[in-house]
Amino acid sequence: MPRYYLNVTHEHTQIDRVGEDLPDKHAAWKEATVMAGQTLQGIDGKLVPGREWRMEVKDEFQNILFVLHINAEKPE
Repeated sequence: MPRYYLNVTHEHTQIDRVGEDLPDKHAAWKEATVMAGQTLQGIDGKLVPGREWRMEVKDEFQNILFVLHINAEKPE
């Protein structure tokens, strides 16, 4: 089963060095969206305008398959 890695950047970058065995890239996408929701809940008000939250989904060869972006902006 292939291994996928979910790296998160917010105030700093957290590199997933362990990864997770998942059946395919569709399962990796589902895992990333679930984890993104849980992680964003844990930010607890720390996402401020001008700062991005980002998750990269990489395969076992470190190819980027998906990128999720949450951008906080302050309208002018």
